Amino acid sequence: MDDIGGNGDDVGGDGGDMELYDLRVVVDRIEGRSVCGMAVGDRFTLENSAHLRLPDGEHFCVYALASVLPFLAAKQRDLAEGDWLERDTLFACPDPEERLVMRVERTRRRRMNSADLT
Repeated sequence: MDDIGGNGDDVGGDGGDMELYDLRVVVDRIEGRSVCGMAVGDRFTLENSAHLRLPDGEHFCVYALASVLPFLAAKQRDLAEGDWLERDTLFACPDPEERLVMRVERTRRRRMNSADLT
């Protein structure tokens, strides 16, 4: 994989027809009480378009996952500069007692073949 722009983004040299970011979703803070056993720093990654990975032995609350999941496909792509989703990185779990806030980070950009994904 090649570094583009010197910013740590990787693009493979396989001649793919599209680029997507790998993502890391991290529990940034919990402002209430953790009712699902999550802790600050808990995380999962989304790689190669659709491969969701958890660290060995870890879990991630399905309700927190459900609240951030609709945004991940967009965060994998380059968005217009003025798009709010390009700027915003924080997403909240809907549980009002927990007030868990997750941070979505772009970790690597990959060149992929769209024919391999559909």
